[in-house]
Order: sequence, then C-alpha cells, then structure tokens
Amino acid sequence: GKVPAVVNAAAAPPAPKGANLKTLGLAVAIGVALYVCPHPAGITDQAWHLLAIFVATIVGIITAPLPLGAVAMIGLCASMMTKTLTFAQAFAAFSNQIPWLIAIAFFLAKGFIKTGLGTRIAYYVVSIFGSTTLGLTYSLVFSEALLAPAIPSLAARAGGIFLPLAKALCVACGSDPENGTEKKMGSYLMKTFFQGTCISSSMFITAMAANPLSVNLAAAAIGETISWTQWAVAAFVPGMVCLITVPLILYVIYPPEVKSSPEAPKKAKEELARLGPMSGDEKIMAVSLLSTVAMWVFGASYGINAVAAALSGLTVLLVSGVISWKECLNENGAWNTFTWFAALISMAGCLNKFGLIPWFSGQVVEVVGALGLSWQPAFIVIVLLYYYSHYLFASGAAHIGAMYTAFLSVAVACGSPPLMTALCLGMLSNIMGCFTTYGIGSAPPIYGTGYVPLSKWYTLGGILSVYYLFVWLGIGGAWWKVLGLW
Repeated sequence: GKVPAVVNAAAAPPAPKGANLKTLGLAVAIGVALYVCPHPAGITDQAWHLLAIFVATIVGIITAPLPLGAVAMIGLCASMMTKTLTFAQAFAAFSNQIPWLIAIAFFLAKGFIKTGLGTRIAYYVVSIFGSTTLGLTYSLVFSEALLAPAIPSLAARAGGIFLPLAKALCVACGSDPENGTEKKMGSYLMKTFFQGTCISSSMFITAMAANPLSVNLAAAAIGETISWTQWAVAAFVPGMVCLITVPLILYVIYPPEVKSSPEAPKKAKEELARLGPMSGDEKIMAVSLLSTVAMWVFGASYGINAVAAALSGLTVLLVSGVISWKECLNENGAWNTFTWFAALISMAGCLNKFGLIPWFSGQVVEVVGALGLSWQPAFIVIVLLYYYSHYLFASGAAHIGAMYTAFLSVAVACGSPPLMTALCLGMLSNIMGCFTTYGIGSAPPIYGTGYVPLSKWYTLGGILSVYYLFVWLGIGGAWWKVLGLW
C-alpha cells in the first residue's frame, strides 16, 4: 500500500493475562483507605466517597494495571455499586460533545492516513525545504504544526503520519541507529520533531485529544467556554516563538554532525512521482477535511457545533466509501479514548457538583492567601506546581483530569483572571509533555526509534522546560495583555 505502517515502538512482549494485581491492589487499597477514613468537616459523605473512588481511578490510570478504558469502567462500577452515583450521573458525560468530537476526529484521521494524503503533503513540504538539516527539521516541525488543528490524536499525527516520514528521511540521509550513525542528523531531527509536537499540540483545541477536556473542565469551573478561535489566537504568539526558536536552541546544544542534506528534496520528489497524481479518494478526503476545519473555525457564528461539523465531514467519507463504518468500529483508539474520557469527565463533574472542589480550593486559597501574595506571584506558584508535577503522569489527560479544575479554581480564587488562567494551564498541559519519554502521546513512538538516548531525552527536556516557561509566561503574558485577557 501507499501508506507506511506505523513504526512500532519497540516490539512489546506478550501481554500478561488480566490485570497486574500488584498495581490494581495498590489502587483499590488507596481507594478503600480513603473511603473509610473520617473526612474533614465541610464535605458530605457522598462527595468524600466519590473522591476516594476518583483517586483510586487516577492511581489506576497512572499505574495502569489494565488499559485506561478498563480502569475507568471499574471506577464507574464502584461509584454505582457504592450508591455514590446514579447511572445517570455516572454516564452523564457520554452525551457530552467533547468525547464524541475526539472519536470522530480519530475516524477523520484514519481517512487522512489511509488515502495517503498525509504522506503526500509531508513529502511535498520536504521537497521544497529539505536541502539542509536545519531546513529539513523546520519543514518537518512546521508541516506537523500545519496538520495539528486537523488531527487531534497526537499519537496518530506524530506516530502515524510524520514518524514514518521522519524515519525514512533520516535513513535516506544515511543516519540510522542500527549502524551507529544516529548522531549524523537523526538524533537532532527526532528530538526537535518531538519537541515540536508538544508545542503544536498546545496551539489548538483540536491539536491534542485532551485539550477539549481542559475546555470542558474550564467551562464548569469558571462558567466560560473557550472557543476554538480564542485558544488559537492566545497561543499563536508564544507557540510561534517556540516553533521558530527551539530548533535553533537544539541546533546549538544538541547539534547534528551533518549540516546539509542535498539528497532529501530529490528523494521526496521521487516519492511524490511514485505516488502519482492525487487519487479520487484523496481529493474527497481533502474537501471533507477542509470543510470540517472551516466549520470548526467559522461554524460557531452560524450555530453549527463542533460535533455536527465533524459528523458532516465523516458523512462525506462514509457515503463516498473513503472509509467504511467497519473501519470506524475497528479504530480502537477512538472508542478507548471516548470511554475513559467520558468516565473521567463524569466523575470530575460530580466532584465539583457535590462541593468537593470548591472546598479544596478554599483550603488552598487559605494557605496561599496566608503567604500574603498578590495574584501574580500566586499564579506563578500555581503554574509551577501544576507544570512540574507532570513527571508523575503518563498522560496529559490523566493530569488534566486529576489537577486542572482544582488548580484553576485556586488561581481564580487568589484573584487571577479566569479566562487567561484557564488558557494558560490548558496550553501548558501540552508543553509539559516535553520532560519525559512517557508524558505525552508522541513520546513513546519517537523515543522508541532509538535515535535519542534516555539521558539526553531527559536533560534536554529539562533545559527546554525552563525556556518554555519563560516564553509562555513572559512573551505569552505580554501578548495576553495586548488581547485584554488580564
């Protein structure tokens, strides 16, 4: 077929049967201990019991005794068996538009990869810009960022479309870890490409599966719904600054051995010639994608919601046979994400409704308030705690589900402007994926190619994490002031 298979992140050993009983036991033990623990005054029994189940679920999501979706289902089961939630409350978020938007976006991405349109666009970009290592890296980083708003699954975008291309390009330029030449250009290119995926994910609501969760939780916490355009405009300046400067910074602190690659554009042109003219399916896919993105951008003013827009794109693909309903059903990632996402939103929403989050925020505000800080330093303390705690999390969504609402409420209670805080924490929820090899969807597959050694991955991630904070809070802060967000 025309489409490269997803590069498998280090062949996995056969999965053990059933759950990992050690980590499952840990999650259950923590849940039970909290459940029977006497709780502080000012919280209802119901809220406390839900907190116990929620914490156990989050521990389960972090330690992963079973896949995410399974852990979330067990959490919902516990919440109903203990009569903490009714069925309607436990499954409330399954009728929420955000999980559906993600699932449908996975189906659209499936068509994008299957038709070969993604590969074609990527090769086209490289054929123009690819003659130096720096140019090649920029073209890869920016073409990935260009497709970001259209493909919300970062794993699909980075792992399914661009990683096979990046790997092919490195090998074509004679850089391959299998014969010890990874430092030629591949190490630099892969590391920069990975950092680029963290930045591009932070720039659009639809660039990362967990961003809509932030929007959702923010709407519940501050009563304002962030629109697609608001997010994109607020992220544009700090995002662009990072996309332009990070390849240069890495070029200095992690330089490639080979600085020019005259054969890359030629190779890309050959591949394009091999692909031939656009197929009918590719054209239909392009039209469907453009119309969907256009409706995401402009639809709100005509009263078209995001799910309706995505469904109209999907309808075109199904009716024309570009993708089949069976392929949609087989898209495991979509249904898995849909399930655990909706389960987490339901639980987090009820924690808020039962008064636990407001109580918690009140407590933290007292502590931070006792320090006598004005809102700016309080905001910085909150952002730092939220950002660097990501070393403990294996996914942006788990982190957002566990901490976003609480930290947002605390910052707002300390006097931070609600919309700016919601946006800033939402964007940084992607940037903080840059630290580790497990913190964001693009990390495991890119690390798995073997181009970047573990120690380098962590030290460079740590160095850049500080730089990102300066850009987002400094330049970003100034830009948000111009936009009137504070």
